[in-house]
Amino acid sequence: MSLNRVLRTGIAASAALTATAAACLLAPSTAAAEAGAVEPPPAHAGFDYQIGGAYTPPAGVEIVSRDHTAAPAPGLYNICYLNAFQAQPGAEDDWDADLLLRDDNGDVVYDGDWGEAVLDIRTAAKRKRIAARVGSWIDGCADKGFQAIEPDNYDTFTRFPDLLTASQAKSFVKLLSARAHQRGLAAAQKNTPQLAGDREETGLDFAVAEECGVYDECGDYTSAFGDDVVVIEYTAEGLRTSCAGWGDRLSIVRRDLDVSPASSSGYVRQTC
Repeated sequence: MSLNRVLRTGIAASAALTATAAACLLAPSTAAAEAGAVEPPPAHAGFDYQIGGAYTPPAGVEIVSRDHTAAPAPGLYNICYLNAFQAQPGAEDDWDADLLLRDDNGDVVYDGDWGEAVLDIRTAAKRKRIAARVGSWIDGCADKGFQAIEPDNYDTFTRFPDLLTASQAKSFVKLLSARAHQRGLAAAQKNTPQLAGDREETGLDFAVAEECGVYDECGDYTSAFGDDVVVIEYTAEGLRTSCAGWGDRLSIVRRDLDVSPASSSGYVRQTC
């Protein structure tokens, strides 16, 4: 989530096909947008963030984000969550050893907050291999009936600036957005407000922003994506701030930090 190409005989037709293919590779998001192939979530709609476990969406919800291993919620706009730049906790052995980022001592680099091994996106060859695997998840999202993807940890480079760069992150996420568009799925920018202005380059269609109220970043996303922004806050203060500034424009929800299912004792969900 593959472009269907009709093969024609003849030198002129072949040349035209080559030019068209090149244009698609250079600007996949533009081609998809012009074809009307993807749609972002509805603006200012009821939203629920269920990446910690799926449950029946509350009344009024129109947009749901769920993990790619879950099924979409029937009748709603569904965003498919992917941990694209890091391995899930304990899943580093599922990846080829050379695709795990390593420090100068050869040790695997971990995001300490979540215990996730970081993926090595520093070369085009490695980005292509990682994108192939994440791409299989994207295909699964499309096959299940999701309408969009949410590739998480786009901002990993900000936590490891001595090893990773913004340019590498943009090059990698562009591969994912192209795959998504090929399967008719919209692609979200997850956090990373400093790169929101590069959305045309990266092919991203809307934003999923955590705690933009707390960090005064909601405007950074709307300046690039307009009202195509969904917001998750994790504190009462963050919810108040987001709702006061953006409650009449954006889709906003407060969830507990673990994003617990509704049956959990730690479950929190509030809206504007």
